[in-house]
Amino acid sequence: MSKELIKQLIDTKVGQSGMIETRISGVQLFKITEPIRCAPALYEPSITAIVSGGKEAIWNGNKHYYDKNRYICCTMSMPIEAGTPEASPDNPLMGVYISLNARVMTELTIELESATGVTYKVKESVHPQGISTANWDEAFTDALYRLIMLEKSPTDIAILGSSRIRELYYAILKGDSGYAVRRSFGVGNEIARSIELLSSNLNESVTIENLAHQVGMSRAVFHRKFKQATNMSPIQFVKSMRLNNAAMKIAEGRNVNVAAMEVGYVSSSQFSRDFKRMYGQAPKQWSQTIERNNNKS
Repeated sequence: MSKELIKQLIDTKVGQSGMIETRISGVQLFKITEPIRCAPALYEPSITAIVSGGKEAIWNGNKHYYDKNRYICCTMSMPIEAGTPEASPDNPLMGVYISLNARVMTELTIELESATGVTYKVKESVHPQGISTANWDEAFTDALYRLIMLEKSPTDIAILGSSRIRELYYAILKGDSGYAVRRSFGVGNEIARSIELLSSNLNESVTIENLAHQVGMSRAVFHRKFKQATNMSPIQFVKSMRLNNAAMKIAEGRNVNVAAMEVGYVSSSQFSRDFKRMYGQAPKQWSQTIERNNNKS
């Protein structure tokens, strides 16, 4: 029942297609009523909970589809392609986007480990993922509903906001994605820290040796654990992150060569080859295709 009430609230608050900020820090509501082709995007640490419709995402060449049965948990900055190919006025994509506050999540993770006496260590057979999904269990649904309902009162937000966020985070930690979240925000979050370092230094020359050294690992161990978390090698991840950022800049109207330089490419020809390999078209052709598709919409 709470999920349906969340849907009703979104439908009331978001009159037209789009995403709106709520008065609760880090919480946004969205409604998409037109189909959107998959396009480059950067997922930051967040939870996306869909109450109506479906969403498509592609990373590392694999296509994934999400709907109201499972929420998306992203614990690290991840380069992906995302879209809503089936959205329509009769079947809109509707949901809630919640940024994950690293400090609060880390504090809660450590508190949970202290309370249970269990520190979660990586097992060779169970690898934490940068993006995972979890069932909408009762605890998550109720916590999300209780958080969203604060939107009606600024006073309630001021008094109860932080505790309701913690309640939701706790439900996430206890849910299907809890292992991945604890590994990213708890003790031993070396890969998440290396990705944060990468994300903030995309335009600089970063070597795998430097990244491994920054988190206190050998190159071989770092490479193995990085691939376990992201399904990509560090080199593949850096390239994908740079190309996704460049594609977003180009889609916004940035000059191709300028976009390439801003994400760390020195050679424009190398950028064009890498871009075509990932998106199937040269940068200028791709931008023209995007523009035509936008005009059709």
